[in-house]
Amino acid sequence: MLTDGRILTAADGSSARSFHVHDGFAIRWFQKLGGQVVIISGKDSPAVYARARELGITHVIQGSTDKLRDIAPVLAAIGVDLSQVAMIGDDLPDLPIMRRCAFPIAVANAVAEVQAAARYVTARAGGDGAVREAVEQILRAAGRWQEVLEHYGATVESGTS
Repeated sequence: MLTDGRILTAADGSSARSFHVHDGFAIRWFQKLGGQVVIISGKDSPAVYARARELGITHVIQGSTDKLRDIAPVLAAIGVDLSQVAMIGDDLPDLPIMRRCAFPIAVANAVAEVQAAARYVTARAGGDGAVREAVEQILRAAGRWQEVLEHYGATVESGTS
């Protein structure tokens, strides 16, 4: 969840979204360490395309009315099965993928049904660093977070990878 779900609409009908810089940082590292990122949304927003381009995310699906159906060809094209996917969701349309993926994640401001389906619920809300938190969890579980810390000369926390 790169946004907080709010859509800012101007008098001329144009809209805007805001994105958290920490999320972008984590996505870049995830990609640098070999991860693939797919954005899938029910809304169609030029701002999301722009942010995806900025982050080097080439797989963007917007205007989806059936996320499970719509993500299948993208996963097939990149050679990834749902059993290898982590999904970050916040609302009911995310449930079909969350129920079938390897690691369903809900953001703190997700609806109750999505939180109940998640294996991990972030402490941070969507649009407020939740993606950063989720990516860190994934990289820690894979034993790769230490590489990020070492790159910046950060102290490795005791008891963590």
